[in-house]
Amino acid sequence: MNIAELAERAGVKVSTLRFYERRGVLPEPPRTTSGYRDFDESDVVRVRYLRRGQQLGFTLAELGELTALSGTRVVVAGEVAARGRDKLAEIDARIADLVQLRGALAGLLALQCTDPDEPCPIMHSLGSEAGPEVPAAQRPA
Repeated sequence: MNIAELAERAGVKVSTLRFYERRGVLPEPPRTTSGYRDFDESDVVRVRYLRRGQQLGFTLAELGELTALSGTRVVVAGEVAARGRDKLAEIDARIADLVQLRGALAGLLALQCTDPDEPCPIMHSLGSEAGPEVPAAQRPA
């Protein structure tokens, strides 16, 4: 199948497939005599795996590592599950940071800018030395 057919079957754009190829997570397939890429069913499965893995929060590098593990057919017992648990812990930490960030923003919005003759308390809080409480992961570097 050509690249457009693969994109349609896997539910991604052609540009995504080319990006995956550049990143090395989708091997370049053989080419037809006319020079077109010639993908097969295993490529559909791989692209769906990459797309779903990204939706679950894995990076392409992490998915490449998992693919390499499974590609050897000798998967270290529990390695894939351990990486899944690690990713889940990362997601839980991000959720906790987002909940804290949401609370800080909600607290600022509760201050309301109502008096046109006074400085807006939201702007004052943002510019103050203490500032609103922002999770470390959300602070600029």
